[in-house]
Amino acid sequence: MSSTWSAPNADKSNTRHVSGPINSRNVGSLQVAWTVANKTPAPPDRWPGVYATTPVVVDGTVYTQDLDSNVYAIDLRTGRLLWTKMYNSAINGPNGVNVVDGRVYAATTSTAFALDAKTGTELWSKKLIRNDNEGINMSPGVDRGTVYISTGPGNADAFFGGGGAGVLWALDAKTGATKWQFNSVPLDLWGHPELNSGGGIWNPPSFDERGDLFISVGNPAPFLGTEKFPWGSSRPGPNLYTDSVVKLDHTTGRVLWYNQVLPHDLYDWDLQNSPVLTKAAGRPVVIGSGKTGYVYQFDAATGRMLWKTPVGKHNGHDNDGVLAMNGEFDKLPQLPFEVYPGVLGGVISPIAVDDTTIYAAVNNESATWVAQEGSPEIAPFDQATGELVALDLVTGRIKWSHPFPTSAYGAASVVNDLVFTTTFDGNVHALQTATGKEVWTATLPAAVNAPVAINGDYVIAGSGWPFTTDQRAEIVAYRLPTQKGGKR
Repeated sequence: MSSTWSAPNADKSNTRHVSGPINSRNVGSLQVAWTVANKTPAPPDRWPGVYATTPVVVDGTVYTQDLDSNVYAIDLRTGRLLWTKMYNSAINGPNGVNVVDGRVYAATTSTAFALDAKTGTELWSKKLIRNDNEGINMSPGVDRGTVYISTGPGNADAFFGGGGAGVLWALDAKTGATKWQFNSVPLDLWGHPELNSGGGIWNPPSFDERGDLFISVGNPAPFLGTEKFPWGSSRPGPNLYTDSVVKLDHTTGRVLWYNQVLPHDLYDWDLQNSPVLTKAAGRPVVIGSGKTGYVYQFDAATGRMLWKTPVGKHNGHDNDGVLAMNGEFDKLPQLPFEVYPGVLGGVISPIAVDDTTIYAAVNNESATWVAQEGSPEIAPFDQATGELVALDLVTGRIKWSHPFPTSAYGAASVVNDLVFTTTFDGNVHALQTATGKEVWTATLPAAVNAPVAINGDYVIAGSGWPFTTDQRAEIVAYRLPTQKGGKR
């Protein structure tokens, strides 16, 4: 467990669990310390707003990135903006930065880069995408002098167009030179590169004590399919390594093991969240989660699945991909039909894990599929609901679930006996880890689809999607009040 939020998900195991002074007894005294406005406009019709990432804190400085790829360095104590590196490259996120050894690592929609952490001066950049249907939407992982960052099948202008593929790049942290590449899907895209796409990584890898890395891979496309190739038949088979947790050798990129939780995905059910490395009853395990609406536990040494638990709302379509892969089209639903979880549902943002419990923010939003080709109909954002679910780390049993009236896009972040999340209505919530009882809430200046970081006395959150003229896209820092004698 880290004492600072110094990586995108707090640490290299992606636990989103830190130590610090904030707890259920004093959380009610948190107050706004400072705010920093977003540098670029936030029109209400821009999807998905202008801010969607978790900031990191290193040596008293908050580093973060907006959805125009611009990087911010902010003094943690005062909120003073130290520098901004402007890229103005629109991206869908979740994106974000990683700061290691005096360098800030991040990406635009096409290019990975490194900045000097003190000045924001660019040190190197490297274009990674191969065509206009690819993009970069993740915060990178950094370990042992290597930066790990992946392309994916989409960008702010085009998503899941033919030929878009996910490639994980291992780059030298000092120079940006390529060490190796891993294709998360075959580059021939199952024989139809003019139509198919898929793979990619949306959140940073986890790293074990050897430096080997664990990644979670996104979904294949098209979904559902096309009139000529219904039910994904243009991409026959399980479509490896989509919807899989994969362990890679850090020196070569060689696959050490993989476990595909969803063969031949039809419904855009990414396994997109960072795998979490931890121990359950003394056994090293990996916790996976994503838009499938499941939380999974795997043996870290072998990849064998130990348990899986559904969370949130499901309505009977979890095995449709296997039916389609086997050509059993007559057993699949008749159009139109509604699916839970939808394309923005399930565990859509990173989970948190402490010594006994897994915490997952779940979005209960459906998708109604009306044709083989094209996107589904999605209910208005303000009509979906959310919940924060706690699961036993050893058994996967659900301990408690706390409902929210709107979507829970804000991941989970844990300190002491509190778990924090955010909801789309613009609120930050703190719940007791033991019971799920809400003990504190605060309202941000706009709708929010970004998680919080917790660092010492501070909780840092970002509102990134103003829907009215009086709402604002801002990063907000809450802080415990100063006690007598100048201490907190």
